[in-house]
Amino acid sequence: MNAQRINQHLQSLADADTAQQTRRFFKTAEGEYSHGDIFLGIRVPVLRKTVNQFFDTPLNEVELLLQSPLHEIRHFALLLLVKQFQKAEPEKQFVIYQRYLANTENINNWDLVDNSAHHIVGAYLFEKDRSPLYQLAQSSSLWERRIAIVSSFYFIKRHQLDDTFKLSKLLLQDQHDLIHKAVGWMLREAGKINNELLKQFIIENYNEMPRTTLRYAIERFNQQQRQHLLKGEWVTSVR
Repeated sequence: MNAQRINQHLQSLADADTAQQTRRFFKTAEGEYSHGDIFLGIRVPVLRKTVNQFFDTPLNEVELLLQSPLHEIRHFALLLLVKQFQKAEPEKQFVIYQRYLANTENINNWDLVDNSAHHIVGAYLFEKDRSPLYQLAQSSSLWERRIAIVSSFYFIKRHQLDDTFKLSKLLLQDQHDLIHKAVGWMLREAGKINNELLKQFIIENYNEMPRTTLRYAIERFNQQQRQHLLKGEWVTSVR
């Protein structure tokens, strides 16, 4: 199956009303993070179902899809890469990992990152040197920084939390709201595994934590704890 035929098939699934709603949801106005992105209006469950039809697509063709100006076609390509990575031998996994990082300029929205980074980058680096994540975390690219922290979700699910906390610390000074949210999300997930480590991280870094990050991180705390933390009272009392 080639990229052109898949492109044509996906465009046949487009829905104008859904596309209009999606453009608003992903903030495509001038000056917003998705400005210039083009949406077809295909929902993610439909993309996932379509992946199964085209599983055997050669990697070079998938990479062409990933370079499309159309959001859902890039999303489809990433979902297909995830599926292929999960079924691949180590040699092909390495190639997919390399192609993924070579195309980060096309993995340029939070849904594209969140549905692929931990499945490919996190999975590949799980038993390897994880320094590439720290390089990504210091990138000038918003999306590479988000890839870095979201990739650690793979480690969290396997009860390895050190890199999540280290990457979170590194990204606390980030200025972008989408990084604040991603860091808070990963901290919250780490807290599901070890809530005491999450509490300690908050206590040690409270004054540096963006408000959004804190709110996301403490979502599973009880209401009283959340209120105290948002006011800084609980941190002071624990210290």
